[in-house]
Amino acid sequence: MDLTLIVVLVIALALFFDFTNGFHDTANAMATPIATGALRPKVAVALAAILNLVGAFLSTEVAKTISGGIIKEGDGGVLITPQLIFAGLIGAVVWNMVTWLLGLPSSSSHALFGGLIGAAIVGAGLGAVDFAVVVSKVILPAILAPLTAGLIAYLATKLAYAITRRYDGKPDGRSGFRFAQIFSSSLVALAHGTNDAQKTMGVITLTLVAAGLQSSGSEVQTWVIVTCAIAIALGTYMGGWRIIRTLGTGLTDVKPAQGFAAETATAATILASSHVGFALSTTQVASGSVIGSGLGRRGSKVRWRTAGRIGIGWLLTLPAAGAVGAIAAAIALLGPVGVILDAVVGAGVIIGIFMLSQRSEVSASNVTSEVADSGRAVKIKRNPKPKGKVSK
Repeated sequence: MDLTLIVVLVIALALFFDFTNGFHDTANAMATPIATGALRPKVAVALAAILNLVGAFLSTEVAKTISGGIIKEGDGGVLITPQLIFAGLIGAVVWNMVTWLLGLPSSSSHALFGGLIGAAIVGAGLGAVDFAVVVSKVILPAILAPLTAGLIAYLATKLAYAITRRYDGKPDGRSGFRFAQIFSSSLVALAHGTNDAQKTMGVITLTLVAAGLQSSGSEVQTWVIVTCAIAIALGTYMGGWRIIRTLGTGLTDVKPAQGFAAETATAATILASSHVGFALSTTQVASGSVIGSGLGRRGSKVRWRTAGRIGIGWLLTLPAAGAVGAIAAAIALLGPVGVILDAVVGAGVIIGIFMLSQRSEVSASNVTSEVADSGRAVKIKRNPKPKGKVSK
């Protein structure tokens, strides 16, 4: 099969992954403001799409980590071929679609890393992967970032409730935080663009380097930045309603002050990570923030069963996508027939998952329909009295 055709197929699949990343991760910025009523669903996702587009142009550090860090270089260049990158993307996209169908906010980023690593190991051996980079810029941030974001959100929620105790006696006091959420959720969307859009930029750049169309270590080309920015913005606008419902209403009942704290913690963690080139899972950070803010609110209890389900999704993402990527790579090594077979099977799985999703469609009209029902799954003290006397 012609190398140029393979490169075109990889770029097309990479942009589709970027698109799925957009609707898969819309929840990171907009789950809590939708759940609290700060923004209407369609307005929220439109705002997120615009800011994702802008954020994609702000930095390329994460793209450099992927294009020149995870896969090692040998005497003949980078130790992965466009065919293997295509196989890795198949693994990432399939896992993304499966978790989207289940409404599980797993990591699109780790799905991508897992798919690429699995394909590289099958095609070039364990020596093709720089595990030191994987540990330092993927695994450790995956552990530390959600904990950090959760701690920040916990402290911010405690502070927000402490300085507004005089409103405890009012129905859902602190409603002014709804306006603040418009700013904080917008900052998360911007931060998401600075991190997640770059991952696809890195994959396309890695493909160009592997095909000999770009020198290793060079900057990300402008057309790559533009196309990836547009793809993730379009995906975001489509709205990941299933995951918004899980993240915004399934973990804990989110109140305005709590949502503001969670979003601020998420944005701060993602922006700091993007600056140093950490290929972060923005979904994990957002989930950690929501849980931390839930623990910080008096009278609120996190639904640990839901949190555990999400945690299992995190743990399974890297190896599951790696396994699918490895299988796809083994098929791709058969030659042109293998690549075609990968494409056909991958397309069939994606179409099948989409058809299944239509049986229980979640859209902007019913994304928050389970908010009331979710309250029955946890005991929440209604407007708990503040400790000590408070002046009126």
